Amino acid sequence: MVRTAHRTAHRTAHRTAHPTALRTVPLALAGTLGLGVLIAPQTAQAQPGTADPLPAIERAAHPLRSTGPGGSTKDLRPLGRMVGDASVVGLGEATHGSHEFFTMKDRVFRYLVEEKGFTTFSQEVSWTTGLRFDAYVRGGEGDVRELVHKELAKTPWDTQEYVELLTWMRAYNDKHPDRQVRFMGNDLNYPEIGGELFDGVEDYVRAHEPDLLPRITELYAPIRRLADGDTYMGRPLEERKKLAGKAREARDLLNGLQPASGSREFTIALHHARSISQTATIYAFPFDTPEGVKDGMLYRDRLMAENTAWWQRHTGEKVLLSAHNAHVGYESYDPRYPKMQGAFLRDRLGERYVSIGFTFDQGSFMAQSAESEAWKPRSVGAATRGMNEYTLDKVRHDDYFLDMRTAPAAARKWLGKGRLTQSIGTAFPDGPHKIRLAPSHDILIHLNRVTAAHRQSQ
Repeated sequence: MVRTAHRTAHRTAHRTAHPTALRTVPLALAGTLGLGVLIAPQTAQAQPGTADPLPAIERAAHPLRSTGPGGSTKDLRPLGRMVGDASVVGLGEATHGSHEFFTMKDRVFRYLVEEKGFTTFSQEVSWTTGLRFDAYVRGGEGDVRELVHKELAKTPWDTQEYVELLTWMRAYNDKHPDRQVRFMGNDLNYPEIGGELFDGVEDYVRAHEPDLLPRITELYAPIRRLADGDTYMGRPLEERKKLAGKAREARDLLNGLQPASGSREFTIALHHARSISQTATIYAFPFDTPEGVKDGMLYRDRLMAENTAWWQRHTGEKVLLSAHNAHVGYESYDPRYPKMQGAFLRDRLGERYVSIGFTFDQGSFMAQSAESEAWKPRSVGAATRGMNEYTLDKVRHDDYFLDMRTAPAAARKWLGKGRLTQSIGTAFPDGPHKIRLAPSHDILIHLNRVTAAHRQSQ
């Protein structure tokens, strides 16, 4: 949509009236490991440019007809050309709890399924949650609202928007029985590892290598008893390290059984064992120390990338990867996150991985706080002078996207410099952070205004 000159003038005045405040930045662990660690505030001085980049950005911008699914997708055809032959597309979000970010993901996913041959929606949720969602969208029993609430109540995504995505995926599969869309969770298993993983490994061993079953059962027994993440993290560090060792031994024993010809049954059982091992390993990091946090987060982003690449290789299908901007991007703005999932995927897949980031000028979102785990609406005002969004929002389109790899030189130069940018995780206040947009992503989607997602319940 094209804004009027009156709206432009009004919003420019509005920006000037709302200076940006410095905020403390909660470490994005609360929604994953429940550790409630806070990190120091980050500040940066914006460097004014000598040339106006706006004309160059305008030339590269493609307007969006809508941020919600349904209707014509003609406006997304340039995005399809930007994606090209990528087998994995990372699609970020500048907040975890905004309606428009998730409905835009829904819209892009439908377009990629229908026009670019994609079949999998992958999310930074646990492998077990992914298995349960995948079963539902492929015709499994149960109520989708209850399923989403059960699986995602402790996450940002227990929302109506998520329900609508899964509902569409199931309806698509009903109409296309020979070309099913899939759901895949690529993260560690939290808040619980999931009994079906242990059962899946043991059932395979029982059927194919029964002599090994007593040892596998013995290795898994103490981990099964601590499958709840909070209980697990409450155990002494040395005990958690020993449990991680047991999980790795079980994985290696199963891997040693690999049939020469391979089989789907074995492949899934082995990934169950791999997922148990990944979770036990990350629980064995000393998250009460700065180095432990840094090492643990490095491990987490690596395992998410490994799991996504494994799924793409295993299925041979194209994947849309949904995560926060930071996790699908190439650069980290926080030293506690040394290397992000997007960078690991680029290492593995090269140009077959494409990263898409979001920015927004102003609006609201659901988030927690340092004091409370309750999800409540929060908001930020319009971007102020010197922020990336301040200039991006001057483009004549309310909502648009551009390829930062092929934009005019003046735009690429401007997009390559670090400036304060909104990037909000599970808790608020958070940021703004100094971010270089072009080195972080290949494609940028900018939205003028976002609204809070519709949470199912507290």
